[in-house]
Amino acid sequence: MAEVVVVGSGPNGLAAAVIAARAGLSVRVLEAQEQPGGGSRTAELTLPGFHHDVCAGAHPMALASPFFRAFDLAAHGVELLAPTVSYAHPLDGGVAGLAWRNLESTVADLGRDGPAWRSLFAPLVEHWPAVVELAMSDLRHPPLNVPTGVRFGLRVLEQASPLWNNRFHEDVAPAMLTGVATHAITQPRAIPAVGAGLLLGTLAHAGGWVIPRGGSQAIPDALIAELERLGGEVVTGHRVDDFAELATARAVLFDTSPAELLRIAGDRLPERYRNSLGRFRYGGAACKVDFALSGPVPWTAPGADLAGTLHLIGTRAEAMRAEKQIAAGRFADRPYVLAIQPGVVDSTRAPEGKHTFYTYAHVPNGSDRDISEDVIAQVERFAPGFRDLILAKHVRPAAFMPAHNANYIGGDISAGAMTLRQTVFRPLARWNPYATPIPGTYLCSSSTSPGPGVHGMSGLHATHHMLRTRFGIVTDPLDLLRGEKPAYR
Repeated sequence: MAEVVVVGSGPNGLAAAVIAARAGLSVRVLEAQEQPGGGSRTAELTLPGFHHDVCAGAHPMALASPFFRAFDLAAHGVELLAPTVSYAHPLDGGVAGLAWRNLESTVADLGRDGPAWRSLFAPLVEHWPAVVELAMSDLRHPPLNVPTGVRFGLRVLEQASPLWNNRFHEDVAPAMLTGVATHAITQPRAIPAVGAGLLLGTLAHAGGWVIPRGGSQAIPDALIAELERLGGEVVTGHRVDDFAELATARAVLFDTSPAELLRIAGDRLPERYRNSLGRFRYGGAACKVDFALSGPVPWTAPGADLAGTLHLIGTRAEAMRAEKQIAAGRFADRPYVLAIQPGVVDSTRAPEGKHTFYTYAHVPNGSDRDISEDVIAQVERFAPGFRDLILAKHVRPAAFMPAHNANYIGGDISAGAMTLRQTVFRPLARWNPYATPIPGTYLCSSSTSPGPGVHGMSGLHATHHMLRTRFGIVTDPLDLLRGEKPAYR
């Protein structure tokens, strides 16, 4: 048995594995699925030659995450393609808010609300690394850049309060901001949603929401290649059912949901800890619908054809109403649909002249309903004629999400409800949320801080604790990634 075993091969688990291997430890990753990558996989879901991202499709954190900046995806062969427009937010009437990579281009497009958009984002874009370090921390230490932390915090409080409309005069800019916040599958005015929206909105103007050439699978493939170069291994098709098979490892990291940790470790965990994990809440879910298209989506709004990602919901009020319905366990009259059109930058995803189109819609947790017709209607609302382009579709209702990723309980792609409590204390109210009561055993999934997203930082934070407490290695994991030798206390 290797010194370090990682259960799960998502980006966090692979980040943990690479860091441990860089520290000179022997590492084995065990993955239940036949294809590694967790939330960053690519497959031919519809027709031959159409390569669809199974989970994550656009990657705001790929250029920004401290882990990926130190690892350097480009140096490991991953080509990250940045659409000219990071995201678009169509409204009825053939208009759309466009988040250009260039902040001033966005400001110019927003008319009367342009100055308000600049005042909201310019200070954050100027200091984007500090914003990322704050948002991607373990949320247990004060920010290194206090002024940026204050700027960010004040903007979160404004947009999470009744003042959230005060700076805007028209519909487009507030709809854009709400569309980004709604990624969190919770009320867009909730503090966690606003924080996520401001982070993602900042990154839209600071490098962009990049799309990996060939598919999201390129990211875990690069991490696996580096792990294998360092002597580690990934074993696929290996479902762990009993902690006993891991007991000889000096350290075990679970890139899993708390529910999976409970299933595997069971009575080895103290009753109080088991009960606390059992109270961890899972939130709103997603129904994923992928399309093979005969041509590009015929958006009515100019500029929408340049966007890698689109938020299809309409006005701020519509987004609020839809998410309120989901939170109440009901289906939205018009669901929030997140769409990605990788073909705007990556011609390798489909045969020549054809396109893949990625969508998911927010639905109640555990839903087994195929809502692809609702998705098509929402796309048609902003792109009449879309239906005529469909060659094939692939639908994965929320209830079937765990079959391909056990972390998505009931289809919760955030791996845990994004409430304020479960953002600050994720998964439990402990100073060290990564360590479990079993010596040498850690949680490193998106169910821990800093939460969902393809960033590797949950894996980095958990591994930092593991190296220091289990192996006496005090070197910063980021320095290990940059080639520094491990130092022992």
